[in-house]
Amino acid sequence: MNKTIKSPEDIDWEYFWEEKLKSQENTFKKDWNKEAPHFAKRVKQDEYMENLFNKMRIDSELTAIDLGCGEGSITIPLSKLVKNVTAVDSSEKMLEILEEKINKENIENITIINETIEDVSIEKVKKHDIVLASRSFNGIVPIIEAIKKINEIANKYVYITLFGPNNWKFERDFYKSIGKNNDHFAPYYYLFNILVSMGINPNVENLEIQKKRSYESVHDAMENGKWNLDSFNEDEKIKLRSYLKKNLIINEDGRLEHPDDKADWVLIWWKKE
Repeated sequence: MNKTIKSPEDIDWEYFWEEKLKSQENTFKKDWNKEAPHFAKRVKQDEYMENLFNKMRIDSELTAIDLGCGEGSITIPLSKLVKNVTAVDSSEKMLEILEEKINKENIENITIINETIEDVSIEKVKKHDIVLASRSFNGIVPIIEAIKKINEIANKYVYITLFGPNNWKFERDFYKSIGKNNDHFAPYYYLFNILVSMGINPNVENLEIQKKRSYESVHDAMENGKWNLDSFNEDEKIKLRSYLKKNLIINEDGRLEHPDDKADWVLIWWKKE
C-alpha cells in the first residue's frame, strides 16, 4: 500500500481487513465438516443466543435469513420467533445436523441452502426482513462485495456478530508460548470503519457474555475448547495438555474452567433506510 495517508478518510479499511486474513496459515483454517459435532456441543455453553435475541428487533411477522447457520444453534430458536428462516451454510455436515434437528422437532418454517456467504445473492435467496450473520463473518473476503449483497437482501435489519477483543484471551497465551500466532482476524472496528466508508451508520454493542466455558476433563478441554488440534504436532499437543492441567481449575460443579476462557462477541447492526 503505497498511498500516503493524510487523514482518517484515506485509510483503506478493506485492504487492512484482507491483509489480516492473508496472514492465516493454511493449518489454522478449520474443516467445518470435521468440526461440526464439536461445534454443536461447544456453542451450547453460554448465554450468547439469549443476549443476541434481546438486542435484535424480532417479531412473528418478520422473515429472516441466517448466514453461516452451522448446525442450527441460532436458526432453530429463531424460527420459533419469526415467520420463517432461510438457513445458509457451506458445510454439508453442519446442514445434515441441522436437518436432523428440524425433523426431530417437526419444524416446518426453515429452508436450508448449501452455499457460502460470499456466494449468496438476492437471486438465490430473495429478500428477507432480517439478515443475520452470527459468528460467521470474520473470515469473509471480499468484504465490501459481501456487505453490498447482504444489505440488498435485507428489508429491515442487518445483524453481524464478530470476535470481541477478549475472545481469544485464554488461547493467546498458549499460542505465544509455542511460538505460534493465532491473531488471524481483523478487529471488529475494521468492519465498523468499512461500513462507515460505504455510507452505512452501524450500531456497535458488546453481547456481554459472562459464563465461562467448562469441561469434564483435560481431554474434553482439548477436544471441545477453541483449539485447532489438526494444526498441532505431537509435541505441541503434549504442551497443550500440560498448559490445561496447570491453568484449569475445578469449579463448584466439579468441572474444569478458567476465568479468561469465555466468549467475547461484538454485535454490529443497522436498520435499512
